Amino acid sequence: MRIKASGPVLALILCSFALAAQNSAGIRYTAISQNVSGAGEAIKINLAEWSSEAQRDDLVAAWTLSSTGSGAGGRGARGARGGGAAAGARGARGARGTAAPAGAAPDLPVDPDLVDSAPPLPAAPAGARGRGNASAGPTPEASLAAALKKAPTVGFLWTSETAGYSIKYATRIPQPDGGERIILATDRRIGAWSNKWTPASASPASDYPFSIIELRVNPKGEGEGKGIVVGKVAIDSDAKTIVLDEYGAMPVLLKSVRQNH
Repeated sequence: MRIKASGPVLALILCSFALAAQNSAGIRYTAISQNVSGAGEAIKINLAEWSSEAQRDDLVAAWTLSSTGSGAGGRGARGARGGGAAAGARGARGARGTAAPAGAAPDLPVDPDLVDSAPPLPAAPAGARGRGNASAGPTPEASLAAALKKAPTVGFLWTSETAGYSIKYATRIPQPDGGERIILATDRRIGAWSNKWTPASASPASDYPFSIIELRVNPKGEGEGKGIVVGKVAIDSDAKTIVLDEYGAMPVLLKSVRQNH
């Protein structure tokens, strides 16, 4: 028996299967935001897979403006400068299956746990556009942003906003005590559609058009997270990956991080 479906119906069916797949497999983390204006909201992070070594090398090459990666071009010496990224949090629940707002990119997934009556999301603030002058040549920020846009999606992150964020990079760095450092990157600035991610500390907010998040968890999968709205990108030469610079000096923005099996 054949079942005919129109384009929109078929797209909805495929989207449903994709959402079901991402919710039934992979690694899940939950956390609570703190030290931001909208502190106390829940965040969900669902990972379907870890990024490959080739993808890791592409992002390092993009940030350092080198040509060593498989997909990133450019030139220049290695560097570690920039700003952090804003992160979202979960508050009032919105509508299950609600379409992404008009200003959002079409690849933003809808949180499957949302229920009815989500408010419309505001336009992204001008500060979320990132830095750099095109006429002055490529910058590490612009180069990394472009590389993240091209990278495959390996998971999703949901905040209080109706639409979620595609995770374009996810890697883990084992620690001597059995814990892990989890490095995540999204191709869009988390919190770009809300006003809940102004840093509560004296640390200035960064203006990257993407988000870098670092979770540090113990052997039980419990810990904290930083980056998001403050911090700079750096290169960990031992792990050969992008990380957050001066992690210890930054405020904790994700507390009660927990891996859910």
